[in-house]
Amino acid sequence: MEQSFSLKDKVIVVTGGTGILGNSFVNAIVEAGGAVGILGRNEKIANERADAINKNGGKAIALIADAMDEEQLIAAREKVLKAFGKIDGLVNAAGGNMPDGVLQPEDSIFGMKMDGMKKVLDINLWGTLIPTQVFGQAIAETGKGSIVNISSMNSKKAVTKVLGYNMGKAAVDCYTQWFAVELANRYGDKIRMNALAPGFFLTEQNRNLLTTPDGGFTPRGQSVIKQTPFKRFGDPDELKGALVWLLSDASQFVTGAMICVDGGFSIFSGV
Repeated sequence: MEQSFSLKDKVIVVTGGTGILGNSFVNAIVEAGGAVGILGRNEKIANERADAINKNGGKAIALIADAMDEEQLIAAREKVLKAFGKIDGLVNAAGGNMPDGVLQPEDSIFGMKMDGMKKVLDINLWGTLIPTQVFGQAIAETGKGSIVNISSMNSKKAVTKVLGYNMGKAAVDCYTQWFAVELANRYGDKIRMNALAPGFFLTEQNRNLLTTPDGGFTPRGQSVIKQTPFKRFGDPDELKGALVWLLSDASQFVTGAMICVDGGFSIFSGV
């Protein structure tokens, strides 16, 4: 059983690998025995994380690229292939929100910043689809692999303020299911696509929305905690088990699924 959960000899690329959740994803892959490509725009962090892993006996490579830039992604793919000879998996963790994609309660609902909403939608949807086109080609050449997209609680419920993010993650869910079927039609059970849907985890992008400087909760943070049966935010490391399962042979009959790691947020009625 332990062997089926192993990522030994597998090479996995993580987009958004320089972020907070991305760091847990990268470490999970290394801890499970895999080699990892840490892809992100922050060269300093990518190199620091790769160097730390390599010094501790793991295998990692820094890939400096924008998840929306196909040419940069192709260059990153070739760097991975040169270093490791193959690619077995992809974690599409690039995404997130930005201030211009937020509609505050005092803002007019008919005065939304459309450019900001579109940018947020684009980075979450196309920032998932474009890397899959680039790295998925190499996975197909390897012959077997797993692709994990990062969904969100926002994809299934109307979470106020962040319409662009809601739409982007809903589109990721649609893409995950559609592409999983296409992969199965063309490659059988050899290449799978699933989505991991985190609940509320504190990141640099949402920290000010959910917590106060003194460590308390904002009204929005209090609403999240009230809706979460576990009555706390998640720890990024609590995503590791589900991610490794989806990347490993232990989930070899799972495709097109959305795995919620949310402390019960998605199933609680509030009553």
